[in-house]
Amino acid sequence: MPLAISKVSPPAPFEEPIEDFDAPAAAEALAGRLAASAVERDRAGGHAAHEREWIRDSGLLALSVPREYGGIGADWSTVYQAVRIVARADSALAHLLGFHHLQLAGLTLYGNARQQRRLYAETIAARHFWGNALNPLDKRLIATPSAGGWVLNGVKSFASGSVGADRLTVSAWDPLAGAPLIGVLPARQAGIEVQADWDAFGQRQTDSGNVHFKDVLLPEEDVLRAPGKPASAQATLRSQVAQLVLVNLYLGLAEGALNAARGYLREGARPWIASGVAAAVDAPFIQHRFGQFHLLVRPAQVLADEAGRKLDAAWRRGAGLDAAGRGEVAVAVAEAKVLAHRAALDIGSQLFELTGARSTGAQYGFDRFWRNARVHTLHDPVDYKLRDLGRYALDGSLPEPTPYS
Repeated sequence: MPLAISKVSPPAPFEEPIEDFDAPAAAEALAGRLAASAVERDRAGGHAAHEREWIRDSGLLALSVPREYGGIGADWSTVYQAVRIVARADSALAHLLGFHHLQLAGLTLYGNARQQRRLYAETIAARHFWGNALNPLDKRLIATPSAGGWVLNGVKSFASGSVGADRLTVSAWDPLAGAPLIGVLPARQAGIEVQADWDAFGQRQTDSGNVHFKDVLLPEEDVLRAPGKPASAQATLRSQVAQLVLVNLYLGLAEGALNAARGYLREGARPWIASGVAAAVDAPFIQHRFGQFHLLVRPAQVLADEAGRKLDAAWRRGAGLDAAGRGEVAVAVAEAKVLAHRAALDIGSQLFELTGARSTGAQYGFDRFWRNARVHTLHDPVDYKLRDLGRYALDGSLPEPTPYS
């Protein structure tokens, strides 16, 4: 059944002076609030309507909006730092934050000046929360040309952030052109039904249900990219923005798992009887394994930060970005993606070998780190990142632009 979303009064605009906004501090404060209920909400799943308002209130939704439209105008490195901080406490809500900014990136990459001015200004004025109905692998949403735009009919799956969103970025297949279009729609308009039916065993509060469209008019003025329009090197940066959201989600999960294990070992764990020590943290095997965990996380952090800086440099080049510059960003992102993927899965699984049987109790919820990482790392196969890196290492071939590379 479609989710019934009650109408609410538009939220007050974000009013803190741009110059005074401290993004890492805002992210830390938000993470602290989310951490208090993260275990319980992860277990329950569903739509975290109340906690989404905390994200809205934090000011972090304005991070990537350019200053000329009333936003904070942060670079991507700052956006990703905020996503990573929040993901340590709650990777599902961090996903919503990151994907909000991914949708906004589409305005810069695909939209014209008039669309950017209108939609960015509306986002700031009403503190809009953006969601995604753009899954490129799902071609069931059909666009039919009509007077003044296109009529949309069909469904989109894996629509992260769609439940409770104010605006949706939408891709739909135009059979006549044999290509997709990309547009923007209000999430609550007639003909759009959002189903809160996401039931994976991880990332349970990412609001990633199915979105159904019935005779929905997408006006020409809200089409960001028409069907068949060739993508510039600049436009293909969207996949790199998306991939680095995932990289920093995985890193946040790895860091969160490490922090949880460290806290438990300091405060609640008992040393093994053969260790010869009074405190678990003094056991040499635990120290050895924590050293290994450190060497999983640290290189991934370094490569993720480097990839963020390369993306920022490419982003600043705008329309002047060429295929080679875009390809170098894709290589850096793939390197970070592989290591962050490994760190999140390995630490999320292996921490129990250090914390012991008692740490599997439901009250701790330590299993969520692995579950959330496992579900999300399946969204595009990491083996294809390794293939791209292998080609690059062998003959210098840069990754071909796709929605995932």
